[in-house]
Amino acid sequence: MEHKQTAEAAFNEAEPELRDTSEWMYHNPELAYQEFEASQRLSRLLAEKGFATTYPAHGLETAFEATIGTEGPRVVICCEYDALPKVGHACGHNIIATSALGAGMALVPVVEELGIRVTVLGTPAEEGGGGKVDLINAGAFEDAAASMMVHPGPDNMLDPSFQANFSVTVEYFGKDSHAAFAPWKGVNALDAFVNAYVNVSTLRQSLLAGDRVHCMINHGGDASNIIASYTKSTWGIRAATKERLEELVPKVKACFEAAALATGCRMEISSIAHPYLNMRNNRVMVDLFAANARSLGRDMRTEQEIGFGGGSSDMGNVSQIVPAIHPELAVEAKGAVNHQPEFAAATITESGELAIRDAALAMAYTIIDMAEGDVWDQL
Repeated sequence: MEHKQTAEAAFNEAEPELRDTSEWMYHNPELAYQEFEASQRLSRLLAEKGFATTYPAHGLETAFEATIGTEGPRVVICCEYDALPKVGHACGHNIIATSALGAGMALVPVVEELGIRVTVLGTPAEEGGGGKVDLINAGAFEDAAASMMVHPGPDNMLDPSFQANFSVTVEYFGKDSHAAFAPWKGVNALDAFVNAYVNVSTLRQSLLAGDRVHCMINHGGDASNIIASYTKSTWGIRAATKERLEELVPKVKACFEAAALATGCRMEISSIAHPYLNMRNNRVMVDLFAANARSLGRDMRTEQEIGFGGGSSDMGNVSQIVPAIHPELAVEAKGAVNHQPEFAAATITESGELAIRDAALAMAYTIIDMAEGDVWDQL
């Protein structure tokens, strides 16, 4: 308990600046791989607290790595800070970032006694691109004993599983012609997209409960009286596990290919991000986090109790190679959920500030328990 009291005191000292930083991020959102101001500010705050900081890090311009402790098992706290187009920090990455910093700062006075190292890892582009996959490939997790982060949401969820996700763009290339007096001279790329959409809709009757396929049209044509020679659409293909995703992707691609064949168009498919894998929650870490969250007044429920929520995160990729957790803490947003502007506004309310505190302390306390209990071989 002494270590936890020391950690709480260290967090209390940093808390006002963390709240200010969260609000600053809310007013200054930056998109994936463009988080220059946020990454610089966050890494600077850690450096000021005595972290050995590298910025930029691991070949990414907006990644950073900040470590305290000189020896022992290393725990990586993932720090996300990219925003969404149009709706800014509607996924609450300002809370994720500042709670990650808060957990690290809380542990500064105790890491040497505990015999551990703690890294706050700045991970860009969770909303699009998969920065954690870039960091995995660059070796950022090679000697990690465990990893964690906490996400805000509508519920206190202990063990979200997330979906494996593969995102692609599909382009159809046809031939222009006048839509009224010579449509037969054209090759209609819009028909190809429509056929692809209908094909996927037909496929839905054989999808499993955890499967999702969704899209948007990036370009549907240039004028209503011209046979469209080019269309572009973006698709997300999701499944409950990486194994199921490997089964589903070829089926969806067949829908795209059939549309090209039926219309005579040429098709190109391009991946737009690293594939995201499903989350594997480490049971030892889950149980420790639940107890610590409860001590802070958070009654955590399991995904089974709440119901499958969907969504994807590149933290799933981390969990496939390192023991990891990714709990969610509730923010009161008057019924709004992630990716809605009302949720973004809720991140800088009293409830959002409480989520920063509870997430930071629950992570710090969990790491203390892991060190004091010497559970590393049990993960």
